[in-house]
Amino acid sequence: MLPLFFASLFLLRLLNQLPLSHSLIEPQHHHQELQTLLLPNQCNEKCGRFDHIPFPFHLNTSCGSVPFSAFHLSCQNFTTLFLNIGSESYRVLEFFSDGVLVDFPGLSSCRQYNDLHSFSFAKNDNFAVSVDNVIGLYDCEDSSLCKAECETIDLPGCDGSDGGTGCCYPLSDHSIWHVGDGFSGFSKFGCRGFSSWAVLRGTNSGKRGVKLEWAIPRNLSSGACASNADIVNATAVQAGVRCLCEGGFVGNGFANGSGCLKSCIKDGQEVHGSDCYTKGHGERKAIIIAGVLATVFIIASLIAIFYLFKRPVKQGKYDPDKGYFHSTISFRKACTTRLFAYHELDQATKGFEEAQKLVDSSNGTIYAGVLGDGLHVAVHKLQCDNERDLLLVLSQIEVLSAVQHRNMARLLGCCIDSGYNPLVLYEYPANGTLEEHLHQRREHSISLDWYKRLHIAAETASVLAFLQHEISPPIFHHHLKSGYIFLDQDFSVKIAGFGLLSSSLRNGADLYNSYEGSCCLHKNDVYDMGMLLLEIIAGSNHLEMPTVALQKMRSGKLEEVVDPLLYYHEQPPFRREQIEIVADLATRCFLFGADGKLGMIDVARELVHVTKESIDGGSKRVPALEETFSNSSLLQMISMSPDSIYVP
Repeated sequence: MLPLFFASLFLLRLLNQLPLSHSLIEPQHHHQELQTLLLPNQCNEKCGRFDHIPFPFHLNTSCGSVPFSAFHLSCQNFTTLFLNIGSESYRVLEFFSDGVLVDFPGLSSCRQYNDLHSFSFAKNDNFAVSVDNVIGLYDCEDSSLCKAECETIDLPGCDGSDGGTGCCYPLSDHSIWHVGDGFSGFSKFGCRGFSSWAVLRGTNSGKRGVKLEWAIPRNLSSGACASNADIVNATAVQAGVRCLCEGGFVGNGFANGSGCLKSCIKDGQEVHGSDCYTKGHGERKAIIIAGVLATVFIIASLIAIFYLFKRPVKQGKYDPDKGYFHSTISFRKACTTRLFAYHELDQATKGFEEAQKLVDSSNGTIYAGVLGDGLHVAVHKLQCDNERDLLLVLSQIEVLSAVQHRNMARLLGCCIDSGYNPLVLYEYPANGTLEEHLHQRREHSISLDWYKRLHIAAETASVLAFLQHEISPPIFHHHLKSGYIFLDQDFSVKIAGFGLLSSSLRNGADLYNSYEGSCCLHKNDVYDMGMLLLEIIAGSNHLEMPTVALQKMRSGKLEEVVDPLLYYHEQPPFRREQIEIVADLATRCFLFGADGKLGMIDVARELVHVTKESIDGGSKRVPALEETFSNSSLLQMISMSPDSIYVP
């Protein structure tokens, strides 16, 4: 271990000697403007007054590939840009980071207002009328649609004069106009004409024209985003997404575009890209890389030597058939159900091939498999570093096998491989995992509507509350995530993947913990539940999702977080309110789970309460869930028999 110590010391000293150049300071001002900087497309095309055409729009078809072929433009007489959508051609007035401003088709002169049927735009997979538009309405017989809050916005006319109108309606108000609608719907209020302005968020002035939001279909977005970019949901384009650079980076975020360039302040000016790196930075970077590689080589050598000396001793060790654990806990005692041979599981999982992998984490890897008798199983493969780890896992297996609950995946048995690493078998419903359904990774998977997602969340929280409050001492999961939540044909929850060898267990805690030491584990499960709720709402488990989602929810932009497949704007008001309640609960799990102010039983109670109020007579779960809150006892929800939590 001495060489490792000196190598680490050398690397730290090397890093400390490198000066921090002022050119690498991230900008603190105008972050939003930098982040949405419109950079030229890869062909650097131009037309008329447009010095450059931003990605993903293009003139030459060779400059746009799938899924960007829909953003083809035409340049007439080298002066005017047109966007063709369907059979209509729209003159381009301006580009935005999330859309394009177009004029009304067929107009050759300035007009105060247009016929409601003149803008016959049909939404598609790439374009939709943006909610940033404000509509001016003329000669309306019914003024109930007019909104006072947009009357203070500066709305110029097409000739530069005041274009304000006595009646205006912002499309961000969904009480009358809904995402996907055209403008003809205003005719039922007796309106004879309209004008349109795009009002950028955070400003008080409009630009005449119709803003169309653009996006690419979610099912074509795999690999579309560059590094340092997040996938964000479109607001108006259903099931559409875009790429957005993270803080400190600028660009369009797409791998086929400019990607994300480093932004910084240099000599008092905001710059980006290669200008952020001073001369000689590459040389210092090479030194750092060399130091890191040297350290890695030393560590790898030490590990190889360690296992080389340990292997002869390991043979004959941890042999359950020789009674090695007779003084503590035997392998056969821990596996009270069925003891499997390794070759059975190897055959069931097709040699543990990558295609059979369900979830992979520090908690181990779970593979899907089918036993010789046709039984579908999930094999949880763990890695034990020493005898203590193996003893710990076996004791946790014994605890779990003694607990029965309808929403826990039944523990079928276990096995130990030739390296003395334990494998735990759970029942695996043929309907896959929640992660597969949320991310549409499963063949023939169906989109989970909000009703199913809400019940999955309620059942998950209920079984965790049962384990933590009804079992004594309590049991904690340690590693809750959507990949560990199995679903049966009725989309009822079966939880697996308990943290049999998590870091907290290695530090002396137990899966079967005492009340005095349960606080830290308690907060981890509550925090993980918040992550799961956010994933259920957004349909994404991106690493940056909590940060991005919380920022948007604080800004009142929850609709940009919600999974497009939930069609948030088309949901009735009470369902949108349910989504908002669950999003708020997820936020509180992040903020208050750590200090114990919010417990799992509180989370379960709120979710079951929301589910109870859901209006859907087609499910039999509602009466059972409603019954759980008919008693005033705090533990009524979890003290009932496990089978009564969900009535099939």
